[in-house]
Amino acid sequence: MKCQHTIHHAQGHRGWNNANAPVLRIAPGDAIEFHALDASDGQLTPQSDAAALLQLDFARVNPVVGPVYIDGAAPGDAVKVTLLDFAPSGWGWTGNIPGFGLLADQFTAPHLQHWHYDATARTPALFGPGGRVPLKPMCGTLGLAPAAAGLHSIVPPRRVGGNMDIRDIAAGTTLYLPVEVAGGLFSLGDAHAAQGDGEICGTAIETACTVAARFELVKQAGLGSPRFTTPGPVTRHLDHAGYEVTTGIGPDLMTAARDAVSAMVDLIAATQHMNPVDAYLLCSVCGDLRISEIVDMPNWIVSFYFPRCVFD
Repeated sequence: MKCQHTIHHAQGHRGWNNANAPVLRIAPGDAIEFHALDASDGQLTPQSDAAALLQLDFARVNPVVGPVYIDGAAPGDAVKVTLLDFAPSGWGWTGNIPGFGLLADQFTAPHLQHWHYDATARTPALFGPGGRVPLKPMCGTLGLAPAAAGLHSIVPPRRVGGNMDIRDIAAGTTLYLPVEVAGGLFSLGDAHAAQGDGEICGTAIETACTVAARFELVKQAGLGSPRFTTPGPVTRHLDHAGYEVTTGIGPDLMTAARDAVSAMVDLIAATQHMNPVDAYLLCSVCGDLRISEIVDMPNWIVSFYFPRCVFD
C-alpha cells in the first residue's frame, strides 16, 4: 500500500513525554511508513561480539520513531492502528544481557547470537547452534503519550501501550490505544523478525525494520487499556509438527513461569546437545508461555510451548 507520509529513524525519541514535539501531523485515514532502528539503536552490528552487550548505553535502548499527532484525537478516544506491512532488514540479534530476563539469576554472562535471514522470502532463519525459526515480523513497541507530565521510560508498558512485546501485533493486526493527550502522540519501534510469547530472555530477533501503518479514530471509545484484533490464526506457522511442553506448578505465577522455562531449557539442552544459554535464547524467539490453569487454588499452572518444527 502507498503511504502518504514517511518518518525516518532519526526522527524519534527515547522516552515517553507528552511535551515531545510531533514530527508529523496527520488526518485520520492517513498511512505512514516508519523507518525504525533495532532495539540497541544501532549500537550492535553484525561485527559485534558478546562483550558489546556490556557496553550498551541503556539510555539509548528501545528508541522509537515519532511522535505523530492525529488530528481530532482527544482524551477518551481511541487511536485505531492497522499494521499494513513489515520489511525487516535481513540481519538481527538475540542477546542475554546480564541482569535482564526471566532467568537472569541463572544466566549471568553476556551471550550474543547473530541472525542472517532472507528478508524477502521470509524463509525460516538458521540458528547457529541448531534449528531454524519461522519468521513473523512484528512490532514490540507501539504507544501513545501518557497524560502524566515529564519523561517516562520506554521499557515498561502502560495503559496507553508502549513496549508491549506481543508477538501477534504483526501484519494485518488492528490495535486500539486509549488516548490521554490531544493528538494522541503515537510512536513505534523495537521491531522483531520473530518472538515467542513472553520474550523470556528479554530479547527476540531484534532487527531494523520498515513498518507501514494506517491511523483512524474511534471517538469516545472509553477504552481502559490496549486491545487488538488479528486477521486470522496466530500459531499456524508453527503448529504443523506439534510442540514440546513443560510446566511450572505452584501458588505464584512468576515462579511457575520460571520453572516451566527452566525445564524447557534443560530439555532442549539435553536432547539437542546445546549450550543451555543458547537454548534459553532460542526459547525467547519462538517458544510461548501460557497460563494453563488459574482456578484450582492454591496452585496454578504455567506451561511453556516449544514448536517441534524448529528442529525438523
